[in-house]
Amino acid sequence: MTVQEAYHAAVAAGRLHADDAQIGVLPELERVRAAVETPVKRGLFRKAPAPVAGVYMWGGVGRGKSMLMDLLYDLVTVPKQRRHFHAFMQWVHSEMTAARKTGVDDALAPVAAKLADEVRFLAFDEMQISDITDAMLVGRLFEALFARGVVIVTTSNRPPDDLYKDGLNRQLFTPFIALLKERMVVHELASPRDYRQDRLAGTPSYFTPNNAAAHQAIATIWEHLSNGVSETLVLHVKGREVTLPQFHNGVARAKFFDLCGRPLGAGDYLALADAVRVLILEDIPILSRHNFNEAKRFVTLIDALYEAKVQLICSAAAVPEMLYVEGTGTFEFERTASRLREMQSADWAG
Repeated sequence: MTVQEAYHAAVAAGRLHADDAQIGVLPELERVRAAVETPVKRGLFRKAPAPVAGVYMWGGVGRGKSMLMDLLYDLVTVPKQRRHFHAFMQWVHSEMTAARKTGVDDALAPVAAKLADEVRFLAFDEMQISDITDAMLVGRLFEALFARGVVIVTTSNRPPDDLYKDGLNRQLFTPFIALLKERMVVHELASPRDYRQDRLAGTPSYFTPNNAAAHQAIATIWEHLSNGVSETLVLHVKGREVTLPQFHNGVARAKFFDLCGRPLGAGDYLALADAVRVLILEDIPILSRHNFNEAKRFVTLIDALYEAKVQLICSAAAVPEMLYVEGTGTFEFERTASRLREMQSADWAG
């Protein structure tokens, strides 16, 4: 089955709505599918096969990028792997740590070789570069994978030229941007429709009191957005770890104390806001002088989510204005309460 046939079959079955912007990228995805499915003929006197250009698919949140990548991924039968980009880089760092223990001069080389030996097709969701260490590694890694014939398809919320924008020593990263443009077809998915917002249309985003009904409502929303699939995502930020216990396709689910009960700061929350598009945050308690540090972190978290236009779905012990009513910081919390109200509006993050 071609990518086009699979897409239109899903439309006919009512699983998808036909979208001109999505239909426009199908020929590129089918080109990749057909190319990677073509057997590579090897022999002493045979010419090496021409490299297959991958696809860098970018566009706004909820435009169907991940769905289209998954459509292609399900049709590809060669050895393959699909990873969220942050989770993939976490794996790379872990493998490099293991390689260093063997005494190799270049710890990245065996990691790239191992990956290229295992897969022919790589699919990355949500490519974003926010860490200087990742910025320095990713160019060499992709170059090695391309050289070994690995075909890459990735999604991102931003064009290649905006990756690692304003990052430290960004001039060292720009050759990677040139490599992406050279070895991948860059395609903007410019659909006017946000399908993720459509799926949440009419759904409350703030549940109080924090009782069994709220827990069930949150669980239902998570099941709807994740399709029952999730993984743990660990973000590495300047030597610290920010753990999101459940994550799938840009949607994360965590408890209040997962994110605010640990000594995290603004940089950690900015990295989180850069990595997710929807955050489901459960069990926000009443805040006061007795949990002042947690309250301060919550304020910082909401600021980061607000500025990044991340959609927040949460369960809390009280309405925003009643979460923090006594103790130092109540005045400052008024802005947070206002933002929590604004983030409940139907057009938030739209």
